[in-house]
Amino acid sequence: MRRYRALIALVAATLFITGCAEQASAVKDTVGGWFGGDDEQKIEARKEAKRLAPAEIDKKFESKIQIKKLWDGRYGKGADDLYLKLLPAALDENIFTADRDGRVMAIDASTGKVVWAERDKKRLISGGPGVGEGKVYVGTSEAQVLARDAKTGKKVWVSDVSSEVLAAPVAAEGVVAVRTGDGKLYALDAESGREKWVFDRTIPTLTLRGTAPPVIHGGIVIAGFDNGRMTALDLESGKELWETRLAEPTGRSELERLVDIDAEPVIQDETAYVDSFQGRVAAVSLGDGSLEWTRDISSYTAVAVDDENVYVTDERGYVWALSRADGSSVWQQKQFKNRQLTGPLRYRDYVVFGDFEGYLHWLDARTGEVVGRGRIDDERIIAKPIDIGGAIAGYSSTGKMAAFSAE
Repeated sequence: MRRYRALIALVAATLFITGCAEQASAVKDTVGGWFGGDDEQKIEARKEAKRLAPAEIDKKFESKIQIKKLWDGRYGKGADDLYLKLLPAALDENIFTADRDGRVMAIDASTGKVVWAERDKKRLISGGPGVGEGKVYVGTSEAQVLARDAKTGKKVWVSDVSSEVLAAPVAAEGVVAVRTGDGKLYALDAESGREKWVFDRTIPTLTLRGTAPPVIHGGIVIAGFDNGRMTALDLESGKELWETRLAEPTGRSELERLVDIDAEPVIQDETAYVDSFQGRVAAVSLGDGSLEWTRDISSYTAVAVDDENVYVTDERGYVWALSRADGSSVWQQKQFKNRQLTGPLRYRDYVVFGDFEGYLHWLDARTGEVVGRGRIDDERIIAKPIDIGGAIAGYSSTGKMAAFSAE
């Protein structure tokens, strides 16, 4: 029962309800009905709880590949139960982390030792860190973006934006692109933090708590929004170049009509691969925004891409390999149903992802067979594993991080 309540809490906490008490009450009544009411309601609640029960994994599973833990440690307080996307990022030889209490840290990727740690007690970090242009960036609940020197941790600049920043700022080509919770996309000068332009997009009343980080590529910035649309803008001027719809809201309730794009697009060979919640996985041409192919798969985590396939962890906990050519299914792995999977990482011959019990799972990228498993923590892994050069690192909700190699 504890797991079922935790899953319900995750769903409730993930929803970002903006200004409608009636909707909040409806969600509360729905969840409350699962654990109270007459006999018929209780029967239905038990059926629903069973449907949502996380799949059990074999705790005695022996890896078919050699997985070695290189180092581990706790770096700040993590995201705890706030369901914030405070996800680690790698730049050069370091991994950067941030926690809610204003702490930003640089960790040596080869040893796990802290290179520097800085804390700003006046600011509550809500998004980040992002890296690029020699700096590390975080967004705050006080509607600010803060930049630090990546080598020293020294504060370089602070810039005001319009609302809370829930996604990691992204920096490249002299620009820092920042998504805000009210639907705006800012372009800031990477050296000074000065505002270059702002693009505004109306957001629905009810959205997932979180926003998709934008991507900067070849003089354009690509961003997905909470209305199921993806937009490309000129990086210098902010002029809209094209827009495409990935998902169409359907249903009568606001909950049924959620179509958030909540993960950053992945660019490969002038095509953007992206997914959306209660929507589709799509391949989008960077030239004009046309859809090269789509699949009706709902996901809120970023995809992974290699030369042949696109890898997806969907909202049910299924793992997919789709052909890059046409989106057709290559394989599907269903062993991890309802285990709240992170996005996948394509690493060497494997697809790697984390789950709600702190495990990292390795799948054979060719077949989808489970070939390895390691554990970071007994709490959920919130971040897609990151490639740190010859190894990977995973990060839990409590701030614990570990690095693994696999042969």
